[in-house]
Amino acid sequence: MSEETSLQVEEINQDSKNLALLCWIGTIFFGFIPGLVLYLVKTDDEFVREQAKESLNLSITVIIGYFISSLLFIIVIGMLTMFAVGIFNLVFCILGAIAASKGDSIKVPYILRLVK
Repeated sequence: MSEETSLQVEEINQDSKNLALLCWIGTIFFGFIPGLVLYLVKTDDEFVREQAKESLNLSITVIIGYFISSLLFIIVIGMLTMFAVGIFNLVFCILGAIAASKGDSIKVPYILRLVK
């Protein structure tokens, strides 16, 4: 293996994988708080910071989705959209947790990228 390819392949340690995994699982139960805390605290670990940023962007999008669903709750469609937003959040948090445990990055589609 040449020196150039060995620099591109960066090994992610188990602690980074575990923190990213906890971030995604914590997002299911605590919303934006785990992503925000890890994004602000783990500035030295690029993998954890990237996953926390993605989790935070997902949480912000879900909060906006719940807000719009609550406005639509006057008509029946609000219940359906609230259910759909909840399923969307659960599915992508699980996919993020699986990817983080393997050391892979995940880019969640259809979310607002407000935290850059």
